[in-house]
Amino acid sequence: MSLGEALVTTRRARAITQEELADSTGITQAALSRYENDLREPSQETLNTLAAALGVTPDFLQLADRAQGAFMVDAHMRRRRTAKATVWRRLEARLNVYRMHVRLLIREVEIGPQLALPLFDPLEHSPTDAARFVRMQWRMPSGPVRDLIGWLEAAGCVVIAEDFGLMTGGGRVDGLSQWASDSPVMLVNSRAPTDRLRLTLAHELAHICMHNDQLGGDPEQEANDFAAEFLMPADSIRPELRNLSIGRLHELKRYWGVSMQALIERGYRLGTLSASQRTSFYKTFSARGWRANEPLSNELPLERPQLAQRLGQVLMQRGLTANEVIGIAGAVPGHDYPFFLPRPHLAAV
Repeated sequence: MSLGEALVTTRRARAITQEELADSTGITQAALSRYENDLREPSQETLNTLAAALGVTPDFLQLADRAQGAFMVDAHMRRRRTAKATVWRRLEARLNVYRMHVRLLIREVEIGPQLALPLFDPLEHSPTDAARFVRMQWRMPSGPVRDLIGWLEAAGCVVIAEDFGLMTGGGRVDGLSQWASDSPVMLVNSRAPTDRLRLTLAHELAHICMHNDQLGGDPEQEANDFAAEFLMPADSIRPELRNLSIGRLHELKRYWGVSMQALIERGYRLGTLSASQRTSFYKTFSARGWRANEPLSNELPLERPQLAQRLGQVLMQRGLTANEVIGIAGAVPGHDYPFFLPRPHLAAV
């Protein structure tokens, strides 16, 4: 871990080029390059200038010299193959910056999970068994998972939702996850329809539970298999996936909170839907434009994170101002790190 790594990660998270940062701070690009490559250490005045331009405190950047492990850690990520490297690398950097903010916040506010987050060795446990064990340990009712983010936050997961579509090609990335101290952090695309968002959350939960230290043969497929069993337990959903029709898929989507395409894949893999039936459904979906935009997604209950904001609320209840909370997290007022602050509430009239 180094100050240079912190500079590069924070700059990339804000989508600022080295040239742009040099111009905005009055520092030569050659000098900035040396700072980022740890060939030269900036003066305190220069560090203050860089931190202000990056929307963080100097202490946040210097945390790299004091904390254990790397400032920039590879993230588990659910993305399409066509996602641009520049986009997902920026999101990965952004998640790392959020992870460090969360690490600073939970030094002041302890997250007391109500549920344990089990960890599995993918070489010893199948994704299906892992998903069943998590549901059993959390004592989840059989059938659909209601308020998935609520379950994740009860287990200490900090979920942050942002509109990835604001960046070119950001819609091709669904979510990322990492560990921050003892708490996992997930960054998900708020632009995604609820059914896709829920699948992404379950997918990232699989990575958190199964791929923290060990990797199996195919982590992405393992995460997909875990998410399918977690959201659509075979014992509960198998009888409902027989004799499927478009109308029946609509009903099941409303009930299970997953996409019709996920239901089709689940039926195919559980043997209740033949290959020809699966192909027929997909041809119909393509003809109706449903492969990209399914109907009914806007009818599903929204998934809204709350834990990250509650961290800020707890500190403000102790008498701190909003700006003081921002400072504790290592951020600067006026920049786009408001995820840990409470949203304004409407008063009853």
